[in-house]
Parts: sequence; C-alpha cells; structure tokens
Amino acid sequence: MAVWLTIGSTPYPSGAAPTRAVAFRRMAVEENRSVSTGLPMSTTFELPGYEIGDNLGVVYGLVVRSMGFVGGVAAGFKSLKRGEVGQYTRLLEDSRRHALDRLVENARLIEADGLLGVRFDSSEIGNQLTEILAYGTAVKLRPRA
Repeated sequence: MAVWLTIGSTPYPSGAAPTRAVAFRRMAVEENRSVSTGLPMSTTFELPGYEIGDNLGVVYGLVVRSMGFVGGVAAGFKSLKRGEVGQYTRLLEDSRRHALDRLVENARLIEADGLLGVRFDSSEIGNQLTEILAYGTAVKLRPRA
C-alpha cells in the first residue's frame, strides 16, 4: 500500500516528495503567502529589458525572530553532533522569506516597479534573537527601447 504525503494541497507518493525547501516554496505559491512574486528584482544594478526611470531610494524589510526556549534547547543538543541543525535552517529560511516579503511590501508602498541591488544582512541580538534584514534600491522601470 502506497503512503501519500500532502504538502500544501499537493499529494505525493512516499519517496517522491520534493525536498523541504522546494515544498515550502510550492506551498507559499499555492497559498499566495509570498508577496515577492510579480515585482522584478535583482542582486545586480540592472534588469534585462528595462531602463531605470527614477531611483526612489533604499527600502528594507526587517524581521527579528527567536527560536524559543524549547526549540533552542533541541537545536543546542543537535549542534553537539556534526551536520545541519534543521531547526535553525528552517528558522533562517523562513525569516529571509519574511524579510523579502516586507521589502517588497515597502517598495510597493512607494509605487516602485522594481528592486535592484537586493541584499540580505543578519545579526544576533543577545543570545536568543536573530535579526534578518533584506534591503535594496527601489526604482521606476520602463521597457528598453
């Protein structure tokens, strides 16, 4: 008998499910949780096919997260062994996505058509909190002639 795993609204037979990162991305798209879709962005300072009309300035998205006591203890024990600490990986991946979504929301508030020079930065606040910052330059775009 085949065992099925449901991720979001998509069922997968056991052994055929996508990796965790791919599954989370599919869920975000299916549930329309990510607002970062639909706004052109790049880590470079140009977008193919577009010219920069106006530079609207720097925008950012900021998230501060805590693992929580129980998650922190579990991750602490996991870190005693070699290998990936899944609790922290999931926390940071989710935090980066959330910071990117906030970056896009802030760019849309000033009616930006795109984001250039998108970067991430992170730091620790004390022993329990992690700050994730996504930032970039909001611009008005026009199609290249």
